[in-house]
Amino acid sequence: MVDLQFALDESTIVAFTDRKGKITYVNEKFCEVSKYSAEELIGKDHRIINSSYHSKDFMESLWTTISSGEVWRGEIKNKAKDGTYYWVDTTIVPFIDEKGKPYKYLAIRKEITEYKRVVEELKNSVNELIDLKFALDSSSIVAITDQKGTITYVNDQFCSISKYSREELLGKDHRIINSGYHSKDFFRDLWRTISSGRVWKGEIKNRAKDGTYYWVDTTIVPFLTEKGKPYQYLAIRHEVTQRKNAEEELQKMMTRIIDVQEDERKRLSRELHDGIGQNLYSHLITINRLQAEISHPLLDQMQDEATEIIEELRDLSWELRPSVLDDLGLIPAIRSYLVRFSEHHNINVHFDCYLASRLSSNIEITIYRIIQEALTNIRKYAETDEAAVTIRQMEEEIRIVIEDKGKGFNVNEVSRGVGLFSMEERAKAAGGSLNVYSEENKGTKIILEIPI
Repeated sequence: MVDLQFALDESTIVAFTDRKGKITYVNEKFCEVSKYSAEELIGKDHRIINSSYHSKDFMESLWTTISSGEVWRGEIKNKAKDGTYYWVDTTIVPFIDEKGKPYKYLAIRKEITEYKRVVEELKNSVNELIDLKFALDSSSIVAITDQKGTITYVNDQFCSISKYSREELLGKDHRIINSGYHSKDFFRDLWRTISSGRVWKGEIKNRAKDGTYYWVDTTIVPFLTEKGKPYQYLAIRHEVTQRKNAEEELQKMMTRIIDVQEDERKRLSRELHDGIGQNLYSHLITINRLQAEISHPLLDQMQDEATEIIEELRDLSWELRPSVLDDLGLIPAIRSYLVRFSEHHNINVHFDCYLASRLSSNIEITIYRIIQEALTNIRKYAETDEAAVTIRQMEEEIRIVIEDKGKGFNVNEVSRGVGLFSMEERAKAAGGSLNVYSEENKGTKIILEIPI
């Protein structure tokens, strides 16, 4: 019996009270936790450690239970002498006399303050998660997939925009909303990014159940195991269809403006060459004849000024012409352009070309213009002094590659500008396709393919 009491005192908070609730015994553990001495506790009731956390009904129910001879179990928050609070898991056992009435009570308690703290933190965390989920569901399109890409959760916003029910989406993968707009390489890059544990961000064009299309600004976050391997993915999306439609309209308008500008450049070029230029040539011929007959410094000055003006007009005329394709053909026109481009911008462009024959006027203009626009982008953004243009005639298509080893960019994070859009539209108009591959600090590659 002594050993049992020793074990109890070492591990448990123990107190006896008489039938009225006055404390008659406390062990050292009780004093240690409550910060009161035995002398301060004995003769008092448990109101000395009352924290006021529990209601009167709680305490009355406790007292009703034990005074009727029944055991009471529960968790109680108490207040120590120094003002700190602690929780105890409590069992109160009534000792019954011959008449069946309690004559004293044994209270056995285990301190659970840390446990209650952890539970409270978890409860708060759960509440925060619930609030976050509510906020996310209210503002975003949310989906969760397993490691294989199978959809395990979608919120109401996902169902609303995709026009699919939750039952139609769960168990499927995101191919159910694939619009066919993006290339296989686009999705390979996406999957490669998230399966390696990295976050992917970008814009995706999807197709709803009713056949309509919508754009979403997407962030996909991998959830990782202890070994750093993804076990599920959280996709958070915001619809940006209106913005993308506005951008597309703007870019189409810019393309039309560019085309009008090209017609205007051609007209101005001819006027310069056929009008002002021819007049200057006539004046220069007259000056040369006069110099043959007389020698005068003024004639020399006039000749130099006329020659200089003609050279300036040639340069301006060249810039205004869409190309020299009508006169020379595609390859000589490109070579002439590359010479001037390299001289003016200090970018050495390597040119490699194989064409078996002349192409249609539409295809030649498309190729020429896309090369111009791609090199303009390199000049503006690549921060490099080297570039390369390769043209190959295959059995059924022409393949053009324009590349640099400049600073590059993340194709999923950088918005497509007017220049890139213009190139894509030109490629589509010729029945071809244009793909852009770029990596930060490694360079950019543009591949144009046009069927012949």
